[in-house]
Amino acid sequence: MVRDSLKDKKWFDKWIKFDENTINTYTEDLKSPSGNPDYRPQFIFKLVQEYWNSMCRRYSRGDAIHELMQYFPPMLDAWEESERLGQDVWDEKTQYTRHAWVVNLDHYIDCFWLVGLALALNIPDEQWRRLIALIGNEGEDEVLDRIIASRDPSRKIGSKLCYPRTYRRLLDAINAPKEEQAVKLKNFVDNWYKELIKLPKKKLSELDILYARPYWITYHEIDGAYFGYWCIEAVAAVKAFGLDDSLCLGHPNYPGDLLRPNGPSTHPKQVKQPDSDLTAREEHARETSEKNTGHFWSRIFNKVKTRLNG
Repeated sequence: MVRDSLKDKKWFDKWIKFDENTINTYTEDLKSPSGNPDYRPQFIFKLVQEYWNSMCRRYSRGDAIHELMQYFPPMLDAWEESERLGQDVWDEKTQYTRHAWVVNLDHYIDCFWLVGLALALNIPDEQWRRLIALIGNEGEDEVLDRIIASRDPSRKIGSKLCYPRTYRRLLDAINAPKEEQAVKLKNFVDNWYKELIKLPKKKLSELDILYARPYWITYHEIDGAYFGYWCIEAVAAVKAFGLDDSLCLGHPNYPGDLLRPNGPSTHPKQVKQPDSDLTAREEHARETSEKNTGHFWSRIFNKVKTRLNG
């Protein structure tokens, strides 16, 4: 059964096949000497992205949860190789902007998702250690550090949140008395996409608008780009701290099946035509003319945006 609420199985079948072909093509290309050694670390990182995008897209299609684990070993291999080669290519400033959570929202969310997937899938210890070494940023963010520390107790915990507007609600759920956790967790999930699509109230340049929101925030509008809008951060917190997620089950952004691999599915059977509610959802997320401007530029630049993270 398809878990996603925006696209149907035929759509996912088509683009998951495309993912498989892309991964195979990248893997074959990497067997040959690079024509541009300076770009090779980023080219390899594009393969890394293909692996985790495939995990999300296959979850969206309704694939068995255990099948998602197959992507972790090759993803870690490619990420480590990208970082190894990048040491000789990226200068200190580039290294910082690619890796530091505090200045790179994309990388922060990507790391959060991978930690959530790793915890939910119970990847082996060896893979977990490699993942945490690649993620780095120890002591930089209270909520993500605490979640990592649930499996890595020696982890230094940050004293602040890198992105409090969105993630304060998740920290509130973690800190809440047990009887309040379900309501507060649902409040986080309800507001997660809406907060991420918002732009700051201050006036931004076109380039700032491009990087002020996640690269994937309007992927449903780009043919072949969408992999699902899943709040894996909530699943990470539920797995780490045993939060009550009962009020989130069935929410279109909550991937509850990750924590229930043997079923039954937590997602309702889709009865509406895919995309039928997109207009309403988009309008609900856009509350000011600034956001409409940002949405315009996001559509234009999403395909060519040079990702900073890696």
